[in-house]
Amino acid sequence: MAEYNPFDNVVTVVKEAAERLGYEESDYETLLHPERQMEVSIPVRMDDGEIKVFTGYRVQHSTTRGPAKGGIRFHPAVNMDEVKALSAWMTFKCAVVNIPYGGAKGGVIVDPKKLSKSELRHLTRRYTAMISPIIGPNQDIPAPDVNTNPEIMGWIMDTYSMLKGHSEPGVVTGKPLAIHGIPGRMSATGRGVMFTCKNILDKYSIAIGDCTVAIQGFGNVGGTAARLLYKEGFTVVAVSDVSGGLYKKDGLNIYDILEFTKKNPGKLLEDYEAEGVEHIPGEKILKTECTILIPAAMENQLNEQTAGNVKAKIVVEAANGPTSLEGDKILNERNIPVVPDILCNAGGVVVSYLEWVQNQQAIYWEETETNAKLKHVMDRSFGEVWDTAQENKVTLREAAYMIAIKRVVEANQIRGIWP
Repeated sequence: MAEYNPFDNVVTVVKEAAERLGYEESDYETLLHPERQMEVSIPVRMDDGEIKVFTGYRVQHSTTRGPAKGGIRFHPAVNMDEVKALSAWMTFKCAVVNIPYGGAKGGVIVDPKKLSKSELRHLTRRYTAMISPIIGPNQDIPAPDVNTNPEIMGWIMDTYSMLKGHSEPGVVTGKPLAIHGIPGRMSATGRGVMFTCKNILDKYSIAIGDCTVAIQGFGNVGGTAARLLYKEGFTVVAVSDVSGGLYKKDGLNIYDILEFTKKNPGKLLEDYEAEGVEHIPGEKILKTECTILIPAAMENQLNEQTAGNVKAKIVVEAANGPTSLEGDKILNERNIPVVPDILCNAGGVVVSYLEWVQNQQAIYWEETETNAKLKHVMDRSFGEVWDTAQENKVTLREAAYMIAIKRVVEANQIRGIWP
């Protein structure tokens, strides 16, 4: 199997969608190259006095439609190609849901679980200082991603504000409520996944009561999606995290599992026990017989080795880039529809946009209003992608990219090339 390069995936999908739109290569050439790539060294004085240098990245793929927008992840596997791909996905994600942002992404090569809280704070603050020349509320607005959270966003906001000499809450989204965060942001991506599941079921005339779900990944996105789907009446038969999976044919008690993980910090799904619940290897989650499979973990999970074993009727991508090009082709040949990541998991950036608008304009919405605005955007965007797919006889992924690329290319053509 060829080595997986996520950015090569992006380039291929962009070219195919652009050709379907009838564009010449010169029309979309700029989309094949990030506008700006920054690699920084991050020296941190560890608790024992040792100086350790970490490597960090920030990539801005496009600012044609607005300020760059994208999360920051702390993970040992972070690399430039991954961050480039994630930044491009953000460009198209913002375009497909039609919010006025471009795309960016950041990351640091680190296992945050091996750092003390003070070391993590020092790392975050120094990383923020190193990328501060290219971020800002009208330039590039970071957000949480893998292994980052509201507290870390608070450190970023404070560091940037100290450098500027005044408070700048709009420099980052996903902040704690006490420093101008927005109610509903932490659940937004998972809530968007829930709305997407309901929308795709409606198109296939499948009742919620007849729908079974398997979810790979039980972090913020996967766990939230599981909770909200369970609340809506979906039968969640399997979930997994890095330790393995849980399976119960007639449905897991998601509330009980979440309560267990909340009350037992550090405990994983492998530690959970309940009557009738079977422990399964993590990789088996992708082979679970179910109506909807939700990959909500990392990239490249459904590939040429695993896609042929999928037993779900529908795949809803909650993670970024969980399906490789080869995996996509296999699923398409098997007539398994895939709702693409740039649509399905856009709930986070939609509510980040609402948070940013609040910060910029000093206004406030209740969580019910935020959730209503999110539902409107997700439902409208799903309808546009579905209709485009039907009209052009293409997959939902191709349709989503056609919509997104058209919006970015049109903005590029209107603005022109400077100078």
